[in-house]
Amino acid sequence: MLVYGAGGHAKVIISILKAGGHKIETIFDDDILKDYLLEIPVTNVYDPNLFRDEKLIIAIGDNLIRRQLSAQILHEFGKIIHTSAVLDNTAQMGAGSCMMQNSVVQADSVIGKHVIINTSSSVDHDCHIGDFVHIAPGVVIGGNVTIGENTLIGIGSIVIPGLSIGKNCLISAGSVVTKNIADGMIVRGNPARIISYK
Repeated sequence: MLVYGAGGHAKVIISILKAGGHKIETIFDDDILKDYLLEIPVTNVYDPNLFRDEKLIIAIGDNLIRRQLSAQILHEFGKIIHTSAVLDNTAQMGAGSCMMQNSVVQADSVIGKHVIINTSSSVDHDCHIGDFVHIAPGVVIGGNVTIGENTLIGIGSIVIPGLSIGKNCLISAGSVVTKNIADGMIVRGNPARIISYK
């Protein structure tokens, strides 16, 4: 497996890969000052010909950067699930997506590409999570929720069942979402209220 990114999020990705018995051949990162991360060599320029048969995970938490990089990478994308995570056998998860420690995705949910389902977060049944979404640690998503691409659901937030959250939204940490949220909104609080537009 190959990893793109050598920051804090990459450390978690590496931990998951090691827990699953995967060998990490190299880490790509544009920072020329980085040469190793957790004793794994860092290659400072992405090379599509290096380890061509290996799959790659973009280990960067920022949704838009992850999206930009995905368009430039020629390796096939992998997907990773920590050994403590639960992906129901009726759920689907797209290429490049990750499920961190103790996360859960329930029956008939569809997780898009390059999505982060972070530590101890829960996605209930029949949800549709768009590409490049980040569901932060400790988030609880009720059943039948739709989340548009590039949206960040902040740490410890709750989304009640049946709601729709648009594209490019920011749900601030600890928010309780009780109403539909349109594209590009920044919301905060309990209950969550719109505070600005992105």
